Amino acid sequence: MDNMWLIIAMIAAAALSAYVLLIVPTQWLKLERIQVPSAQLGIRVLQISDVHVEFTRISHRRISRIIKQQKPDYICVTGDFTQKAKHLPKVKRYAEAIGAAGIPVYAVLGNHDYRLSEPDRLRLISILEQAGFTVLLNDSVLVDGKFRIVGIDDFGSKKSDPEQAFAKAEPEQPVIVITHDPNVILHLKPQFRYFMAGHFHGMQFNVPPLFRYINKGALASSGIIKGLHRYKGCPFYISRGMGQTFPNARLFISCEVTLHEL
Repeated sequence: MDNMWLIIAMIAAAALSAYVLLIVPTQWLKLERIQVPSAQLGIRVLQISDVHVEFTRISHRRISRIIKQQKPDYICVTGDFTQKAKHLPKVKRYAEAIGAAGIPVYAVLGNHDYRLSEPDRLRLISILEQAGFTVLLNDSVLVDGKFRIVGIDDFGSKKSDPEQAFAKAEPEQPVIVITHDPNVILHLKPQFRYFMAGHFHGMQFNVPPLFRYINKGALASSGIIKGLHRYKGCPFYISRGMGQTFPNARLFISCEVTLHEL
């Protein structure tokens, strides 16, 4: 009998440990604050990345509260909403929560979004646009006559076309690049003030050798998986994201949304 209770206690302890180590990090949303005064834009941008509505444990209400509390000037969503059409109604709830504050929202698609069929991907874009998003697929938009947001389509899905994305940008015009897969930065000229991406989930399972065995491109292979870095003197940021892919767990790495003061 004593052995049976010992086994039960060990199983319970293992289950609790697994929950604390693997599930709690998916529920812990950290608001990262990044200051890059060298950008000289005088703006505050909230970045939301890797929503992954089928797996995220961060509710759309929490995102709405952060937007209301922080009152950013702009919101940028750097891809990966969902990969399955049956989750598009849930995407709609998140999109409406993000757009409800009336703050300009700019978005790009990610590799998981490109797993949708073309008709379903068009539905996704329509949902985002109806919620007030400006979706940039290798395109750009001039914002308040002051700077340009350039949206480069997903590099990993072979959809990126930097030349087309920058086609409307004028020399000396301040540019913020938003994209999903940060590896595209290695193919850009240093012609931007700031660059935001996601995709890596901060490694999701923060075990240093992991990306030696999972091909996530040159940046990840070199250990650049999250946070603020520089490329040819230009600052770029990789978000850990607010959602994750299968398995629906994280290890030693929390979720994030990011407030960039530029």
